[in-house]
Amino acid sequence: MIMVETDDRLQGEQDRPRELPARIDIPDIRGEMVYLRPATQQDLEKMDTIDAYVNASGLTGKDRVAERAAVHAWVLRSEAWANGTDAGSGIDDPEQRRTIAWSLMTTTDDCESETVDAQSATEFLGMIFLIDIDGWARSARIQVILGKDYRGRGYSRDAMPRVMTYGFAEPPEGLGLHRIWVAVPEKNTRSYSVYQSLGFVPSGVSRHALWDNRLGKYQDLNVLDTLDDEFDPVRAMDAFGMHVITSNPGMEKALSQHEHTLAIRKQQLLAESGAVMEPDAQGDTTDKAGIGERMRSDSERIAQDAVESENTWPYNSAERNTSKKAWWRTLGHDRMKRRAHTDADDQ
Repeated sequence: MIMVETDDRLQGEQDRPRELPARIDIPDIRGEMVYLRPATQQDLEKMDTIDAYVNASGLTGKDRVAERAAVHAWVLRSEAWANGTDAGSGIDDPEQRRTIAWSLMTTTDDCESETVDAQSATEFLGMIFLIDIDGWARSARIQVILGKDYRGRGYSRDAMPRVMTYGFAEPPEGLGLHRIWVAVPEKNTRSYSVYQSLGFVPSGVSRHALWDNRLGKYQDLNVLDTLDDEFDPVRAMDAFGMHVITSNPGMEKALSQHEHTLAIRKQQLLAESGAVMEPDAQGDTTDKAGIGERMRSDSERIAQDAVESENTWPYNSAERNTSKKAWWRTLGHDRMKRRAHTDADDQ
């Protein structure tokens, strides 16, 4: 969707406050496979335990030491903002670039509960961050850092659109951001494709911005972003078969906007097909050509096409009709089994 800068929108942007609050209540966020709670300093040791900084240069472009130091700083900043204090560095940030850090939790393999919630989510996976939150530009960067054994199992796809929905939601429910962006090393093609599937758009390249010590050469840093009126969390979650959870911050409004967009798309398809339906004086829908039954049949088909055009679920309908959570868990368990066999063969 292309944003049109109307006079009303620009006036609204000029009138809105651009100062971040001195203190913030970081919400818990529920996913289908993960549960997000505010990260604490006690979680930092767990990041070491799960080998969260392995291959940091390949995933984020930082070396392992720098990545670990950054995560420690982000968690301290997040805690400080939640407490309404500074981060304890003794140096105030003149741009007031804040950070929010969540710990990613899931249920253990032997957990009998099908619900991932604050009680059942006891296994620590890693962290997700909104970094460099800029109130003036209403912009932030998002980043996920997972333990070595939890990568490639769908957890990022579950967590990211829900955090982004919170980021784009208007205060006090969310941060009221206008833009969320990511930075991806050129060789991290897997994350690049995941971000695109979530609605991020390539917006630029920083040439030779990173040093790859393993390959002994510089590599480019790709930047992707999405804007508040472009991002559709419902479509992003549906692309990978995840359910909408309306209790999460910003989700009810996002769902309403998604349905509104679908309704507009349906009308566009109807108009393009010539099957334009208009209300009569009593508000009932009739067709202009007077061939009601055929037109209604066409309308139903076109409406279904509109819905299906929004569905980017990449697997077959049989898989889609099964438990989506069960599908992701099976995927993750299979990969863990293959990894275990590989490790055993290497010994």
